[in-house]
Amino acid sequence: MRFTKMHGCGNDYVYLDAWGERLPDVGDLPALARRMSDRHTGIGADGLIVIGPASDADARMTMFNADGSESEMCGNGIRCAAKLAWDHGRVGTRSPRIATGAGVLAVDLRFDGDACTGASVDMGRPRLSPAEVPVQHPGPGPLLEVNLTAAGASHRLVAVGMGNPHAVYFVSDPETFPVHAVGAVLEHHASFPRRTNIEFVARLADEAGLPVLRQRTWERGSGETQACGTGACATVVAAILDRRIPGREAIVRLNGGNLHVAWPDAGASVRMTGPAVAVFEGVWIG
Repeated sequence: MRFTKMHGCGNDYVYLDAWGERLPDVGDLPALARRMSDRHTGIGADGLIVIGPASDADARMTMFNADGSESEMCGNGIRCAAKLAWDHGRVGTRSPRIATGAGVLAVDLRFDGDACTGASVDMGRPRLSPAEVPVQHPGPGPLLEVNLTAAGASHRLVAVGMGNPHAVYFVSDPETFPVHAVGAVLEHHASFPRRTNIEFVARLADEAGLPVLRQRTWERGSGETQACGTGACATVVAAILDRRIPGREAIVRLNGGNLHVAWPDAGASVRMTGPAVAVFEGVWIG
Protein backbone atom coordinates (compact mmCIF):
# COMPACT_ATOMS: atom_id res chain seq x y z
CA MET A 1 0.00 0.00 0.00
CA ARG A 2 1.13 3.51 -0.72
CA PHE A 3 0.98 5.88 2.23
CA THR A 4 1.63 9.55 2.96
CA LYS A 5 3.20 10.81 6.19
CA MET A 6 1.73 14.20 7.16
CA HIS A 7 1.62 16.47 10.17
CA GLY A 8 -0.22 19.50 11.50
CA CYS A 9 1.91 21.40 14.04
CA GLY A 10 3.93 18.22 14.59
CA ASN A 11 0.86 16.05 15.28
CA ASP A 12 1.83 13.34 12.78
CA TYR A 13 -0.21 10.59 11.17
CA VAL A 14 0.13 8.00 8.44
CA TYR A 15 -2.52 8.60 5.77
CA LEU A 16 -4.01 6.01 3.43
CA ASP A 17 -5.95 6.99 0.31
CA ALA A 18 -8.90 4.59 0.19
CA TRP A 19 -9.80 5.71 -3.34
CA GLY A 20 -6.50 4.52 -4.72
CA GLU A 21 -5.47 1.65 -2.46
CA ARG A 22 -6.94 -1.71 -1.57
CA LEU A 23 -7.03 -1.58 2.22
CA PRO A 24 -7.32 -4.33 4.82
CA ASP A 25 -10.73 -5.18 6.24
CA VAL A 26 -12.02 -2.68 8.80
CA GLY A 27 -11.42 -5.18 11.59
CA ASP A 28 -7.72 -5.34 10.67
CA LEU A 29 -7.15 -1.57 10.69
CA PRO A 30 -6.48 -1.25 14.46
CA ALA A 31 -3.62 -3.76 14.20
CA LEU A 32 -2.32 -1.98 11.10
CA ALA A 33 -2.44 1.33 12.99
CA ARG A 34 -0.31 -0.11 15.80
CA ARG A 35 2.26 -1.50 13.37
CA MET A 36 2.51 1.59 11.19
CA SER A 37 2.61 4.00 14.15
CA ASP A 38 5.47 2.26 15.94
CA ARG A 39 8.39 4.69 15.91
CA HIS A 40 11.01 1.93 16.07
CA THR A 41 9.69 -0.82 13.79
CA GLY A 42 7.07 1.02 11.70
CA ILE A 43 6.76 4.38 9.99
CA GLY A 44 6.28 6.26 13.25
CA ALA A 45 3.21 8.38 13.97
CA ASP A 46 0.58 9.41 16.49
CA GLY A 47 -1.82 7.17 14.58
CA LEU A 48 -3.39 6.18 11.26
CA ILE A 49 -5.97 8.12 9.24
CA VAL A 50 -7.86 6.71 6.26
CA ILE A 51 -9.43 9.17 3.82
CA GLY A 52 -11.89 7.86 1.26
CA PRO A 53 -15.32 8.21 -0.36
CA ALA A 54 -18.45 9.14 1.58
CA SER A 55 -22.14 9.03 0.70
CA ASP A 56 -22.98 12.11 2.78
CA ALA A 57 -19.93 14.33 2.16
CA ASP A 58 -17.03 14.94 -0.22
CA ALA A 59 -14.86 12.49 1.72
CA ARG A 60 -14.79 10.42 4.91
CA MET A 61 -11.98 10.35 7.46
CA THR A 62 -11.49 7.40 9.81
CA MET A 63 -8.90 7.77 12.55
CA PHE A 64 -7.01 5.32 14.78
CA ASN A 65 -4.69 6.24 17.63
CA ALA A 66 -1.21 4.75 17.94
CA ASP A 67 -2.57 2.05 20.28
CA GLY A 68 -5.14 0.99 17.67
CA SER A 69 -8.15 2.53 19.40
CA GLU A 70 -10.51 4.39 17.09
CA SER A 71 -11.09 8.09 17.74
CA GLU A 72 -13.98 10.25 16.64
CA MET A 73 -12.01 13.23 15.32
CA CYS A 74 -8.64 14.94 15.05
CA GLY A 75 -8.39 18.66 14.33
CA ASN A 76 -4.88 18.49 12.92
CA GLY A 77 -5.74 15.28 11.12
CA ILE A 78 -8.75 16.67 9.28
CA ARG A 79 -6.70 19.55 7.87
CA CYS A 80 -4.13 17.10 6.53
CA ALA A 81 -6.80 14.69 5.27
CA ALA A 82 -8.47 17.47 3.32
CA LYS A 83 -5.12 18.55 1.86
CA LEU A 84 -4.33 14.97 0.81
CA ALA A 85 -7.74 14.60 -0.86
CA TRP A 86 -7.09 17.84 -2.78
CA ASP A 87 -3.49 16.98 -3.68
CA HIS A 88 -4.54 13.53 -4.96
CA GLY A 89 -7.40 14.98 -7.01
CA ARG A 90 -10.05 13.19 -4.95
CA VAL A 91 -12.06 16.36 -4.27
CA GLY A 92 -12.67 19.17 -6.73
CA THR A 93 -13.64 21.89 -4.29
CA ARG A 94 -11.48 24.06 -2.07
CA SER A 95 -14.20 23.86 0.59
CA PRO A 96 -14.76 20.12 1.02
CA ARG A 97 -17.10 18.62 3.58
CA ILE A 98 -15.43 15.80 5.49
CA ALA A 99 -17.44 13.12 7.30
CA THR A 100 -15.95 12.09 10.66
CA GLY A 101 -17.00 10.17 13.73
CA ALA A 102 -18.09 13.53 15.15
CA GLY A 103 -20.25 14.44 12.16
CA VAL A 104 -19.69 16.19 8.84
CA LEU A 105 -17.32 19.18 9.14
CA ALA A 106 -16.72 21.98 6.64
CA VAL A 107 -13.10 22.68 5.68
CA ASP A 108 -11.75 25.74 3.83
CA LEU A 109 -8.38 24.93 2.31
CA ARG A 110 -5.66 27.61 2.41
CA PHE A 111 -3.20 28.12 -0.46
CA ASP A 112 0.13 29.74 -1.19
CA GLY A 113 -0.11 30.12 -4.94
CA ASP A 114 -1.21 26.71 -6.21
CA ALA A 115 0.09 24.82 -3.16
CA CYS A 116 -2.33 23.84 -0.39
CA THR A 117 -0.60 24.76 2.88
CA GLY A 118 -3.30 24.48 5.51
CA ALA A 119 -6.96 24.85 6.30
CA SER A 120 -9.58 26.52 8.42
CA VAL A 121 -12.14 24.10 9.87
CA ASP A 122 -15.63 24.63 11.24
CA MET A 123 -15.27 22.32 14.24
CA GLY A 124 -18.92 22.51 15.29
CA ARG A 125 -20.34 23.68 18.60
CA PRO A 126 -18.60 22.53 21.77
CA ARG A 127 -20.41 19.91 23.83
CA LEU A 128 -20.65 21.18 27.40
CA SER A 129 -23.21 19.01 29.18
CA PRO A 130 -21.72 16.05 31.11
CA ALA A 131 -23.58 13.54 28.92
CA GLU A 132 -22.25 15.10 25.71
CA VAL A 133 -18.56 15.28 26.74
CA PRO A 134 -19.00 12.56 28.13
CA VAL A 135 -18.00 12.91 31.77
CA GLN A 136 -19.63 11.59 34.90
CA HIS A 137 -20.00 14.21 37.62
CA PRO A 138 -22.95 15.64 39.55
CA GLY A 139 -22.76 19.26 38.34
CA PRO A 140 -24.85 20.68 35.47
CA GLY A 141 -21.92 22.37 33.70
CA PRO A 142 -18.41 21.57 32.50
CA LEU A 143 -16.43 22.44 35.65
CA LEU A 144 -15.44 19.56 37.89
CA GLU A 145 -12.84 18.57 40.44
CA VAL A 146 -11.25 15.15 40.18
CA ASN A 147 -9.47 13.64 43.18
CA LEU A 148 -6.47 11.59 42.12
CA THR A 149 -4.64 9.86 44.91
CA ALA A 150 -2.28 8.30 42.39
CA ALA A 151 -1.23 11.72 41.14
CA GLY A 152 -1.02 13.14 44.64
CA ALA A 153 -3.45 16.03 44.24
CA SER A 154 -6.93 17.23 43.44
CA HIS A 155 -7.33 18.64 39.97
CA ARG A 156 -9.90 21.21 38.85
CA LEU A 157 -10.72 20.50 35.22
CA VAL A 158 -12.95 21.98 32.55
CA ALA A 159 -14.54 19.14 30.58
CA VAL A 160 -15.31 20.00 26.94
CA GLY A 161 -16.49 17.75 24.14
CA MET A 162 -15.26 18.61 20.65
CA GLY A 163 -16.54 15.43 19.03
CA ASN A 164 -14.09 13.67 21.33
CA PRO A 165 -13.69 14.18 25.09
CA HIS A 166 -11.27 16.70 26.61
CA ALA A 167 -10.31 17.79 30.11
CA VAL A 168 -8.58 21.18 30.26
CA TYR A 169 -6.32 21.72 33.25
CA PHE A 170 -4.99 25.24 33.91
CA VAL A 171 -1.57 25.03 35.55
CA SER A 172 1.08 27.60 36.47
CA ASP A 173 3.74 26.25 34.10
CA PRO A 174 3.04 23.52 31.53
CA GLU A 175 6.77 23.23 30.79
CA THR A 176 7.59 21.86 34.25
CA PHE A 177 4.26 20.22 35.10
CA PRO A 178 4.41 16.38 35.31
CA VAL A 179 2.29 15.92 32.20
CA HIS A 180 3.18 12.25 31.71
CA ALA A 181 2.47 11.20 35.31
CA VAL A 182 -0.81 13.09 35.66
CA GLY A 183 -1.94 12.59 32.06
CA ALA A 184 -1.59 8.81 32.22
CA VAL A 185 -3.84 8.70 35.29
CA LEU A 186 -6.42 11.25 34.10
CA GLU A 187 -6.85 9.53 30.73
CA HIS A 188 -8.23 6.43 32.43
CA HIS A 189 -10.04 8.11 35.35
CA ALA A 190 -13.47 6.65 36.10
CA SER A 191 -15.09 10.04 35.52
CA PHE A 192 -14.47 9.63 31.78
CA PRO A 193 -16.35 6.59 30.38
CA ARG A 194 -14.60 6.85 26.97
CA ARG A 195 -11.26 7.95 28.47
CA THR A 196 -10.20 11.53 27.76
CA ASN A 197 -7.58 13.77 26.21
CA ILE A 198 -6.00 16.21 28.66
CA GLU A 199 -4.71 19.71 27.94
CA PHE A 200 -2.27 21.31 30.40
CA VAL A 201 -2.56 25.06 29.82
CA ALA A 202 -1.27 28.45 30.98
CA ARG A 203 -1.74 31.94 29.59
CA LEU A 204 1.31 33.70 28.15
CA ALA A 205 1.84 37.30 27.09
CA ASP A 206 -0.44 38.57 24.33
CA GLU A 207 0.77 38.69 20.73
CA ALA A 208 -0.66 40.78 17.90
CA GLY A 209 -3.51 41.82 20.17
CA LEU A 210 -4.56 38.25 20.93
CA PRO A 211 -4.13 36.21 24.10
CA VAL A 212 -1.68 33.32 23.81
CA LEU A 213 -2.37 30.01 25.54
CA ARG A 214 0.49 27.53 26.00
CA GLN A 215 -0.80 23.97 25.72
CA ARG A 216 0.74 20.57 26.23
CA THR A 217 -1.48 17.62 25.36
CA TRP A 218 -1.76 14.10 26.69
CA GLU A 219 -3.68 12.37 23.92
CA ARG A 220 -5.92 9.43 24.58
CA GLY A 221 -4.26 6.32 23.18
CA SER A 222 -1.04 8.07 22.12
CA GLY A 223 0.53 9.81 25.14
CA GLU A 224 1.98 13.30 24.82
CA THR A 225 1.74 14.59 21.26
CA GLN A 226 3.23 17.62 19.55
CA ALA A 227 -0.21 19.13 19.00
CA CYS A 228 -3.94 18.47 19.26
CA GLY A 229 -6.39 20.50 17.18
CA THR A 230 -9.58 19.47 18.96
CA GLY A 231 -7.66 20.04 22.20
CA ALA A 232 -6.76 23.57 21.13
CA CYS A 233 -10.44 24.22 20.48
CA ALA A 234 -11.36 22.79 23.89
CA THR A 235 -8.66 24.94 25.50
CA VAL A 236 -10.02 28.19 24.07
CA VAL A 237 -13.60 27.25 24.99
CA ALA A 238 -12.47 26.42 28.54
CA ALA A 239 -10.48 29.66 28.81
CA ILE A 240 -13.56 31.65 27.81
CA LEU A 241 -15.85 29.76 30.18
CA ASP A 242 -13.38 30.07 33.05
CA ARG A 243 -12.73 33.77 32.27
CA ARG A 244 -9.05 33.21 31.64
CA ILE A 245 -8.99 35.40 28.53
CA PRO A 246 -10.87 38.48 27.29
CA GLY A 247 -12.69 38.20 24.02
CA ARG A 248 -13.46 34.98 22.21
CA GLU A 249 -10.34 34.04 20.23
CA ALA A 250 -6.76 33.13 20.98
CA ILE A 251 -3.50 31.79 19.65
CA VAL A 252 -2.79 28.33 21.05
CA ARG A 253 0.93 27.55 21.25
CA LEU A 254 1.58 23.82 21.00
CA ASN A 255 4.81 21.86 21.11
CA GLY A 256 4.86 21.77 17.32
CA GLY A 257 3.48 25.19 16.36
CA ASN A 258 0.56 27.60 16.66
CA LEU A 259 -3.14 27.34 15.91
CA HIS A 260 -5.67 30.17 15.76
CA VAL A 261 -8.98 29.32 17.43
CA ALA A 262 -12.14 31.45 17.65
CA TRP A 263 -15.51 30.83 19.34
CA PRO A 264 -17.62 33.84 18.29
CA ASP A 265 -20.47 33.29 20.75
CA ALA A 266 -21.97 30.62 22.97
CA GLY A 267 -24.25 29.28 20.25
CA ALA A 268 -21.64 29.30 17.49
CA SER A 269 -19.24 26.76 16.07
CA VAL A 270 -15.56 26.85 16.98
CA ARG A 271 -13.25 27.67 14.05
CA MET A 272 -9.67 26.41 13.98
CA THR A 273 -7.02 27.50 11.48
CA GLY A 274 -3.58 26.01 11.02
CA PRO A 275 -1.03 24.33 8.71
CA ALA A 276 -1.08 20.97 6.95
CA VAL A 277 2.21 19.50 5.78
CA ALA A 278 3.06 16.43 3.69
CA VAL A 279 6.40 14.99 4.90
CA PHE A 280 7.00 12.01 2.61
CA GLU A 281 5.33 9.22 0.66
CA GLY A 282 6.25 5.56 0.58
CA VAL A 283 5.12 1.98 0.11
CA TRP A 284 4.18 -0.18 3.10
CA ILE A 285 5.28 -3.79 2.74
CA GLY A 286 5.08 -4.83 6.42
